[in-house]
Amino acid sequence: MTLDIMQSEEEEHEARIRMSAAYFHHRRQILNSISHHGGSTMNHRVVDRNREEVSSTFRMRRSQFLRIEEVVTAHDNYFTQRIDVVGVRGLSYLQKVTAALRMFAYGTAADAIDDYVRIGESTAIESLRKFVKATVEVFGAEYLRRPNPADVSRILNENER
Repeated sequence: MTLDIMQSEEEEHEARIRMSAAYFHHRRQILNSISHHGGSTMNHRVVDRNREEVSSTFRMRRSQFLRIEEVVTAHDNYFTQRIDVVGVRGLSYLQKVTAALRMFAYGTAADAIDDYVRIGESTAIESLRKFVKATVEVFGAEYLRRPNPADVSRILNENER
């Protein structure tokens, strides 16, 4: 019976050692994921948003989206994808424009954009500001004006159909 107790104690001891090793391995992974100097803030934690695998699905006609994206990205180089000093690609123009459009069109909160577009809250807000400014500057004269009688007639006819 003492042999069984000794084996049981030894198994329990080994289980504790395995649990401790797993705990320390997990803690090491967490500490390694924290950058000691990431950008301008010391010990800033870098969040891997897996940006390169984001799918591009849209609720508007693709041609319409691409026209808006093309004009806005040509107007403001903020939407150009850059590579940082470490060689990591930044956000693509599609991610920035998509984030801005989702917040603008659907009222999506900036912090909820991360789940869909893999973009941080502050970057989503900045993308929206830049997008709205570029859109007004580029399309303002054509689309942001009072409708004339021809426009009103066309819109009423479309609504009747």
